[in-house]
Amino acid sequence: MRRLSLWLLGIVVCAALLYFLVPIVSYETIPSRNTNAAHFDTLIVLGHPAQADGSPDPEMRERVEEAVREYRAGIAPNIIMSGSSAHNHFVEAKVMADLAEHEGVPANAVIEEDKAQDTIQNIWYSRVIMQQRGWNSAEVISSAYHLPRTSLILQHYTGPLAFSWRTHASLWPSEYGAWKRIQYRWHEALGSVKLRLYGFGHRKYLPQA
Repeated sequence: MRRLSLWLLGIVVCAALLYFLVPIVSYETIPSRNTNAAHFDTLIVLGHPAQADGSPDPEMRERVEEAVREYRAGIAPNIIMSGSSAHNHFVEAKVMADLAEHEGVPANAVIEEDKAQDTIQNIWYSRVIMQQRGWNSAEVISSAYHLPRTSLILQHYTGPLAFSWRTHASLWPSEYGAWKRIQYRWHEALGSVKLRLYGFGHRKYLPQA
């Protein structure tokens, strides 16, 4: 009886380890780039909803401020701010552009992409802008927990739509405690397993890899 109990306990422990380890390993092993380049034609900043008063929320603020740092460091001479009024009536691209310009980025270096409703569309419409301007490389900036899923989307850009890319994480907002950060990462880790197993399905704005 004791041996049976230990055997069952072992099964439970192994199952629990698999439940936690598989998503984390899947999440952490998603490639973050397809190039070793250090400089790019543009930065792409993925949008996040503005606050109810139209000001940048903590994640949006950190994404833009990271882009400003990268711009000042000479990583790219242009910034595409991507995001429509997907969650409220404030256009994310406009709010982000205003913040970047307030931080000293020249207005002629900032492009507002104001059509995207989600991450898939962020990349699609930003790539359209890149093609129009003859740009073939980008550093994509977003919150750290969001970037593995973004990389899975970027991997679909092959053939005529291919471009050189890497992802780059903004800082966690100081307003976010440790537990909130864990929740965000865990939710995305679970989602990454599903996406790696089943893909995104047919999406209008996602090239078929």
